[in-house]
Amino acid sequence: MSETPRKILVTSALPYANGPIHIGHLVEYIQTDIWVRYQKMRGNECWYVCADDAHGTPIMLRARAEGITPEELIARVSQEHQADFAGFGIAFDNYGSTHSDENRALASQIYLANREAGHISTRTIQRPYDPQENMFLPDRFIKGTCPKCGAEDQYGDNCEVCGATYSPSELKDPFSAVSGATPTQKDTEQYFFDLGHFEKSLKDWTRGGQLQAAIAAKLNEWFEGGLKDWEISRDAPYFGFEIPEAPNKFFYVWMDAPIGYMASFKQLCDKAGLDFDAWWAKDSDTELYHFIGKDIAYFHTLFWPAMLEGAGLRRPTKVFCHGFLTVDGAKMSKSRGTFIKARTYLDHLNPEALRYYFAAKLSDGIDDIDLNLEDFVQRVNSDLVGKVVNIASRCAGFIKKRFDGKLAAELSEPELFHTFVRAGDEIAALYEARAFGRAVREIMALADLANQYIDEQAPWVVAKQDGRDAELHAICSMGIELFRVLIGYLRPILPGITAQSEAFLQIEPLTWDKIAEPLGGHTVAKFKPLMTRIDSDQVSKMVEQSKDDLAAEPKATAKVAASGPLAKNPIGETIDFDAFAKVDLRVVRIAKAEHVQGADKLLRLTLDLGGETRNVFAGIKSAYNPEDLEGRLTVMVANLAPRKMKFGVSEGMVLAAGPGGKELFILNPDDGAQPGMKVK
Repeated sequence: MSETPRKILVTSALPYANGPIHIGHLVEYIQTDIWVRYQKMRGNECWYVCADDAHGTPIMLRARAEGITPEELIARVSQEHQADFAGFGIAFDNYGSTHSDENRALASQIYLANREAGHISTRTIQRPYDPQENMFLPDRFIKGTCPKCGAEDQYGDNCEVCGATYSPSELKDPFSAVSGATPTQKDTEQYFFDLGHFEKSLKDWTRGGQLQAAIAAKLNEWFEGGLKDWEISRDAPYFGFEIPEAPNKFFYVWMDAPIGYMASFKQLCDKAGLDFDAWWAKDSDTELYHFIGKDIAYFHTLFWPAMLEGAGLRRPTKVFCHGFLTVDGAKMSKSRGTFIKARTYLDHLNPEALRYYFAAKLSDGIDDIDLNLEDFVQRVNSDLVGKVVNIASRCAGFIKKRFDGKLAAELSEPELFHTFVRAGDEIAALYEARAFGRAVREIMALADLANQYIDEQAPWVVAKQDGRDAELHAICSMGIELFRVLIGYLRPILPGITAQSEAFLQIEPLTWDKIAEPLGGHTVAKFKPLMTRIDSDQVSKMVEQSKDDLAAEPKATAKVAASGPLAKNPIGETIDFDAFAKVDLRVVRIAKAEHVQGADKLLRLTLDLGGETRNVFAGIKSAYNPEDLEGRLTVMVANLAPRKMKFGVSEGMVLAAGPGGKELFILNPDDGAQPGMKVK
């Protein structure tokens, strides 16, 4: 190639290590992988790294729930994530973890450099505190109602429904995810990154073409409101890296997570013999691109470039944001079976089909894209099977049977071939600009031309007529030549089908500059089907399995108002049968239910055990009106030690379960049960 190869480092956002990859995640990784594969086809030195985001409270909680260490959890999830990505042909050059020695060293280095430069400060603030567990509560140990949209059971730092970010103090009806208690406020010294020090340089950078216009406009709102200091520390217990020279203080997950890009690349450099410092130096001539979802633009376009600048390192060349995925026009839904795990998809469908469909929908903007399942089946069958693969299948048999697999030496329709080749510049520009949907339309327009040519020439008719072998050879060879160009243009999107096509064509992996060179006189192998049509039943089975995946998920643990031996046991801690047998579960009738003055979550219940009454405080106010409870039967732990609370003494525990908020259900015994009966 005439131009000097570029040196490009590309990253995708780090998937969180507490759950599986789903098709919503795959929008980003497929988009990035397509762009990277295109760059490599162009002959550029392009490296693609990623890692699991392995720190923070949710991981600690899930590991505790499973009765394993966080290290065991993140190792298992990493294997699952990498297997899912590989299943979709996503080819990372290195896949690491934020819980690595490289990340610990780099996070400390960047923190200390910013501290020495005067960008780190400390001050005493009030943070939420669990009075029952005697511990500070990181943001994700606190749940409640989103202050922006009113969604219940949301974490203390961001809403998973509307995407809003906020502080735990802004949550409505907050409660501790550890004990269910209402958090109090307690003084603690914390560390802050002074983002305001970088206001001018960030304004210049965010308005200098590094971001999409919509993202740059959104950031103007943050500048207008004034850039605020960013709290980068958390108190123990916390699964992460301890801050240098700050015992029991840990880097907040968003502090070391983006540094995980660097750490993963450092691992690659050590393996491949690359000069890490040359890629990250402030005056580096390399290019750095981040592909992320629009919901995390704030961290990647303000905090991250500021941290890098403060540490004397290079900033990203560009940050590319994308929208979310909807399925059949609505948010992915577990109950409808449209919250589809990557592994569930792979159990039923060809991954290349999803890669193609996403590519056909993706643009360089941040609009959401929709996976319409009916359209998905029709488009994949029509475009890939009916158009592209069909070209080769209509011509290859004649070439193999009648001409020993050898193509004609000359092009019979050179102008048609050159029409295909000339389209390469426009298609390349569209790939570079991430306008994949437009690139797909250009490629499919060429596929239509190729099929039109074959339809007009009708090789199946020519083959039956004596004396027309040369004509048949020319027609079918031309069809194969056009197929090769098309498959070359589709190579970034369809790596699997392309590899099969290259094996059929008996050629080396296609590079962009080789697409324009005809095969002339080359021998091809026997053609094997490259892709079969998708049946709607396959999609239906995938949706049904997704519903089964939901049913198989562990149910939410009960949130209870009282405390005692059961409430104190950490999630995941086991008891033997003898200990469990000591728990006395009794059917009770709710004789009276009333509000508790000054309590946001509690109801006071007077429970009839059949000749005996008990007073119990239950944290079910969000789900029930007192008048609706009176006269109902439920189940309580009758032998729980009484506990003195600020509202009075609680003499047991009512059992309830559910995800929280209005979906919190007291356990109802059979209609034939009587107060006082034991539950077995």
